[in-house]
Amino acid sequence: MKSTKSLYSYGFLLPAGIIFFIFFLLPTMVSFFFSMTRWTLTDWEFIGLDNFIMFFKESSLNIGFRNTFIYAVMTSGTKVVFGLLLAVLLTSGMRSKDFLRSVVFFPTLISTIAVGITFSYLMHPSRGLINTALAALGIQGPNWLGDPALAIYSVGLVDIWKGVGFATVIYIAGMMSIPADYYEAVDIDGGNAFRKFWHITLPLIRPAMNSVIILSFIGGLRTFDLVWTMTKGGPGFSSDLIASIIYKQYQGGFYGLSTAGNVILFVIVAVLAFPLYRFLTKREVDL
Repeated sequence: MKSTKSLYSYGFLLPAGIIFFIFFLLPTMVSFFFSMTRWTLTDWEFIGLDNFIMFFKESSLNIGFRNTFIYAVMTSGTKVVFGLLLAVLLTSGMRSKDFLRSVVFFPTLISTIAVGITFSYLMHPSRGLINTALAALGIQGPNWLGDPALAIYSVGLVDIWKGVGFATVIYIAGMMSIPADYYEAVDIDGGNAFRKFWHITLPLIRPAMNSVIILSFIGGLRTFDLVWTMTKGGPGFSSDLIASIIYKQYQGGFYGLSTAGNVILFVIVAVLAFPLYRFLTKREVDL
């Protein structure tokens, strides 16, 4: 009887398991195979690890690795901090907090491609609204997307603007789940707002914070569409990420090479994200 109940329970997991296998496990296994081939839409040839060796010989790969890690750390770190500050503000007693929540979350709903195109115009060095406004204040605006030293950071700022609302919503959900009795206890002890935040809010929103850190960091490592829309990896290779390098290889018809690049990116994300997840959840349990 017990085994029958167990099989009955697992039966509910079967549809999700089939979907997971078809749309994740199977494509992953196929990608690993084709990363070791030279393939087209009609033919393939097994070449072993040649694609991986060739990928690591890519001239702009060092820049791509450096930019990817800088971009991921910069965008995820800023979203974690600013999302928390906005969440604290938007869960306070201010009168217009509901409206401001909508304003903060709105950029998340906009297509990334649309955001990239819009900010490409806004950041134009001579005709862009941003530099025009700075000129009106007597400030000469930089070439946001044309300066090799500035381009990747300019795209990162746009990414932060678009994604901080999502982090804020996660934080707000975590804060609203904290029982009001805890804050009342601090009030009885004569605690101020800082003590409430430091001793109640910050420890108890650790699961929400961990989610923001993991999601934003993985998103930063995998970013492609915003960078490609705004700079296409330029000027030169100065804002290339690993994902944009892979796409350029695909554009050149090197399908096996680009597939190997995707496998490498998958491994990099897993190697970095899994230990980070374990570390964060361990600290969460210790609390």
